[in-house]
Amino acid sequence: MTDFQIYLTIGVFAAVILLIAFDLIDMAVAALLGVSVLIAFGILDGSDLMPIVHTASGPLALLFGGMVVARVIGKTGIFSWLGDAVLRATGGSGKQLLLLIVALVAPVCAVLPNATAVILVAPVIVGVCQTLKVNFVGPLIITAIVSNAAGMLTLVGDPATFVVGSAIGLSFIDHLRMVSLGGLLAILAVVPLLPRLLPEIWALRVTLPAERPRVAIERPAFLALSLLVLVIMVVLFLIGESLPTHIVPPAVAIIGAALALLVVYGVRIEPVGEVIRDVDWKTIVFLGAIFTLVQAFIKTELLQGLSIQIYHWFGGNFIAVALLSLAGIGVLSSLLANIPVVAAALVMITGYFVAAGAVPEIALAVGFTDWPKATLPVFIAMMFGGTLGGNATLIGSSANVVAVGICLANGQRVTFMQFLRIGLPIAVVQLSVGALYVWVLASMLG
Repeated sequence: MTDFQIYLTIGVFAAVILLIAFDLIDMAVAALLGVSVLIAFGILDGSDLMPIVHTASGPLALLFGGMVVARVIGKTGIFSWLGDAVLRATGGSGKQLLLLIVALVAPVCAVLPNATAVILVAPVIVGVCQTLKVNFVGPLIITAIVSNAAGMLTLVGDPATFVVGSAIGLSFIDHLRMVSLGGLLAILAVVPLLPRLLPEIWALRVTLPAERPRVAIERPAFLALSLLVLVIMVVLFLIGESLPTHIVPPAVAIIGAALALLVVYGVRIEPVGEVIRDVDWKTIVFLGAIFTLVQAFIKTELLQGLSIQIYHWFGGNFIAVALLSLAGIGVLSSLLANIPVVAAALVMITGYFVAAGAVPEIALAVGFTDWPKATLPVFIAMMFGGTLGGNATLIGSSANVVAVGICLANGQRVTFMQFLRIGLPIAVVQLSVGALYVWVLASMLG
């Protein structure tokens, strides 16, 4: 690349971020325009297609499959039933509502990708908020943030976590052993902030009618088949990689989508085309464009140069590099979608370990998994930085983008600053908790 192309790539990155941050243009349009400029100036070409597909296909498959399954389940009427149950559980208390969101979202995100969890629970939360006559934007933002933190409970809960874990060959069980406790602490860190960030909802108290008719499920057979698909997905998420066919989480999501569409076709409640049409394609296109922008940044080789610089700064001090990674990726993940940021950072950190002599040069190739224990806290720090840093802004994670899209679909537009007011304080506290956790873990493994 020429110096002009490098500066142009950095300039396009900055321009896309500013256009979205100041709400000057739709986020998907801004990202696509950025990609178009890079193509027009020859920075991106056909040779970049395979690297982009390799990085983006897994997370986007998880998102697509989750959207299809959630859309099919939504047609069963179970969300109305759950909404009624949650409303009764709140007793008309806003405080109870916010605490129930945390309690409801966390276990769902332990077994399903976080964006999928948001899609599943959002109709319930919107319905309850409308009944309580409160704005659902704040609770949906909290839903996305909790889903991101809860995504660290397991390897499949957050695409950014999955990108790191799969890149280093971390097993589902190893993730539970080394990372899950940190995810739980990040979830709990949200609770004491709720009264300060959403004081009106926290203080809300509404008297519910003494007698409310119970919501009934109109299509129990359709519901049973749809939930069976969800159970199959969860089981395959848990054991798929240990099967002889080695079914990875993105493949599980596609299998789930196919089975859900088969159920729709079989019961003939609606055309399959309507289900596919209702997928949030805007979010998928936006994330795909961001992955493409990151690929252009990788081509500048600035990341490779930064790998050497980090080695010159810190030498073999892996704890310092872990904390730097957590903070740096946390900041970048608040400005760009966390999945591609983490994917790009993997290139940089792998280069650092090679420069430090921790692993041979073959580690730069795809599929290397023979990582020394002392290096693992750095990768876990990347998980914390990407997953929790993404909580700061509405473009920081796929779950955030999905939540904002749901708000818009229900008539409430969420601005960048509106999300930032809630997301940034939580992200700062969570990243601090994550830094302490990584430091303790590094001390134990070092």
